[in-house]
Amino acid sequence: MILGLSFVQICLVVVSILLLVAIVLIICGYLWYRKIQKSERNLDSLAQKAKELIESATKEGETKKADLISSGKKEVDEYREKIELELRNRRQQTLELESKLNSREDSLDKRSNNLDRREEILNDKETRLDTRKDELDAKIVKVEDTLKAQEEKLQEIAELTKEDAANIIMAEVKESMSHEIAQYIKDEEEKAKVEVKNKAKNVLALAIQKYSGETANETTVSTVSLPVEEMKGRIIGREGRNIRTIETLTGVDLIIDDTPEAVVLSSFDPVRREVAKKALEILVSDGRIHPARIEEVVERCRNEVEMDLREKGEEAVFETGIGKIHPDLVRLLGRLHFRTSYGQNVLKHSIETAMIAGKLASEIGENEILARRAGLLHDIGKAVDHEVEGSHVEIGVELATKYHEPKEVIDAIASHHEDVAPKTIIAILVAAADALSSARPGARSDSVENYAKRLESLEQISNSVKGVQSSFAIQAGREIRVIVNPEEIDDLSTFAIARQIKEEIEHKLSYPGTIKVTVIRETRAVDVAK
Repeated sequence: MILGLSFVQICLVVVSILLLVAIVLIICGYLWYRKIQKSERNLDSLAQKAKELIESATKEGETKKADLISSGKKEVDEYREKIELELRNRRQQTLELESKLNSREDSLDKRSNNLDRREEILNDKETRLDTRKDELDAKIVKVEDTLKAQEEKLQEIAELTKEDAANIIMAEVKESMSHEIAQYIKDEEEKAKVEVKNKAKNVLALAIQKYSGETANETTVSTVSLPVEEMKGRIIGREGRNIRTIETLTGVDLIIDDTPEAVVLSSFDPVRREVAKKALEILVSDGRIHPARIEEVVERCRNEVEMDLREKGEEAVFETGIGKIHPDLVRLLGRLHFRTSYGQNVLKHSIETAMIAGKLASEIGENEILARRAGLLHDIGKAVDHEVEGSHVEIGVELATKYHEPKEVIDAIASHHEDVAPKTIIAILVAAADALSSARPGARSDSVENYAKRLESLEQISNSVKGVQSSFAIQAGREIRVIVNPEEIDDLSTFAIARQIKEEIEHKLSYPGTIKVTVIRETRAVDVAK
């Protein structure tokens, strides 16, 4: 017995186990068989679907293949037609080129034949010309011999050489032409005088008569008087600190030399010089001179001068009656009060020019207000010409353009010194008024040395002309009287000499206004009765 069981029991247990294993194996086999059957059915359905897909793809491929073949054939046909058309065009062009080349070849052949014929003709002409040239050369030699013989006979008859005869003829022609030229000059001048002299005199006389301006000159004083000589030391200060402070704040050089009881102010800017002058006068009168006081007084004087500038400019605008003007231009007009030209105050000169230009404009029917405006602003560039590069004319044009002044005003500024030709009547009137204001008696002063040098230059120019016996500059150089030798110069030639001297003066001298040239020819017969 094993474990207390009998053999029979063991056998039954083994048989039961075997039966149980058999049943399990049978169940597993059945399940496996069902799974295999199911897989076979799935495979059949998949195979059927694959077959259907293959058939569908085959049909679609055949359709696309047919479409591609059809489109390919169409494109090939189109390309073939295009190529054939291009070939036909090129063939046609080739034929046309061949035709043109053939025609050009024919033309060149014809031209070559023509050139050959012309060459033959030219050769014939050249041969004939050579023959004619030889004949002409022979004739020229014969004519020259004949002329030479005739010239020798004429010289024997007239007892004159060829050069003498030419000189006689040239002298006669020169004398005849000089008389004609002088007569022409005289006639033209007389004609011009008759036409414009009376009218110009009337217009200018009326314009000057209607404006009665001041004739006194004002100059910018650059010297400050001191009450005592010891004041110079106080102005200089300890170690020169006072004078350095004044020069630094005002931009003016103080010249303390041996001049008794006076200090000279030196600066190219008249406004700075005026500020320094006022400040120094206050400091001298007050007596308190030290850097802090100097700074306070200079600032106060600078404000006062600035107010004076605007007041002077506004007075000028009001006096001329030109209407509204830009405030910056008003200030610049005020600066002209401290500017002089040959001793003439530039602001007063501008006002005078404006009034004269306005009267001239009213006499001839032009815009009087516009003429006054142009006359007042014609020298506006002088207010800043020491600060800005360029002439006062160029600076004035820039300022007038910047502040949108009328074109007539800009033209008057640009042309009043004849730098450019005037384009308007207003510009011509302003130039005339400017000359009248600066050239009238007492308008401008000059040094004795320059005055004498200008008179001497006038007489030297006049005396350098051939035929002039003597000359005299009179009326402060506004007229030159020339006396000619009556034996060398006739009456008509005096007009030519006057014009020659006038041109020499205009070319060599610079002067305000005009200079009258008077040529005098006088013949005196003197005898003594005994």
